[in-house]
Amino acid sequence: MTFIGTLLGFAISLLLAILGVVIVSAVRGVHPDMRIAYRVIAIPAAVVEGAVLFVLSLVMEIRHYRQNRTLSAIEKLS
Repeated sequence: MTFIGTLLGFAISLLLAILGVVIVSAVRGVHPDMRIAYRVIAIPAAVVEGAVLFVLSLVMEIRHYRQNRTLSAIEKLS
């Protein structure tokens, strides 16, 4: 889930970065430098999103483990 979410985040941030670079270069009247879209915007955004997704999935798994452990303890008591 983390890997797919990171890839999806990279694709969306890259699309938005390309659109932004093209618009800014058209306004300034210069040729667009697409390296900016990859290096400065899309890759750091994907790294941050991947880290956030990893932490969130880790928290969800820990919750699930604790809930199962508590429910099994309750089941043993009854």
